[in-house]
Amino acid sequence: MSVRLPLLLMLALAGTGHARADEPGAWSDARQMVVVTTPGWNVDHGTLRTYARTANGWKEIGAPAPVTIGKAGAAWGLGLNAPRHDGPVKREGDLCSPAGVFDIGEAFGYAAKADTAMPYRALTASDYCVDVSGSPQYNRIVDAEVVGEKAVEGSTEPMRRDIHVHGDQRYAQGFVIEHNPQQRARGGSCIFAHLWKSPVDATTGCTAMAPSLMHRLLAWLRPDDHPVFVLMPTPAYEKLQADWHLPALGDAAR
Repeated sequence: MSVRLPLLLMLALAGTGHARADEPGAWSDARQMVVVTTPGWNVDHGTLRTYARTANGWKEIGAPAPVTIGKAGAAWGLGLNAPRHDGPVKREGDLCSPAGVFDIGEAFGYAAKADTAMPYRALTASDYCVDVSGSPQYNRIVDAEVVGEKAVEGSTEPMRRDIHVHGDQRYAQGFVIEHNPQQRARGGSCIFAHLWKSPVDATTGCTAMAPSLMHRLLAWLRPDDHPVFVLMPTPAYEKLQADWHLPALGDAAR
């Protein structure tokens, strides 16, 4: 019991939602960072920047570019940082993009292959992301032909939107933002970076961008560099930047 007690205590503390003293350690091995900042919590658009870690710290790569996010703005999500409550909190169906620091998962698209080093999923007509809270497949992209039609029943996220949603091209290229990987009930699901419908169309919780920007990101990202995705309103980002070892935005970005 004396050996197991410290471990049990650590697990109990991890579930309390209090920030860990070594919080940035969760992404200390990241050498690529995609950063999206917005003017405020309730704003549906922002600016995306990319950074690479060098011997002298973070260096911005490429030019900043516009993106759109959730129609209701942003809210703290479930990612690599400990849960936060000093702002709105992400819930399923709230039309908010999750704020925080997140692993970048697999890339996906309609084509059989893509110009990327990231793991790539060529989407099929039977691929769905399950947004039904309580389902064993909640917040997972699954093939209905593999898991069965019952497993995707009620899901509103067919991944081949060109086939199922009047030729929609928004998922023609994208990648997974690893929000709520623990599948917490109603914590939010199916969060991606994907192509935008237009520069003024917000999303239901994803981050959307021009095809040229998506092409650049997919060609640049490297799984061995442990890339992470960061999204926050600028005031929250600047408050946490030093403690979380994030790139400084610079005067022009404020």
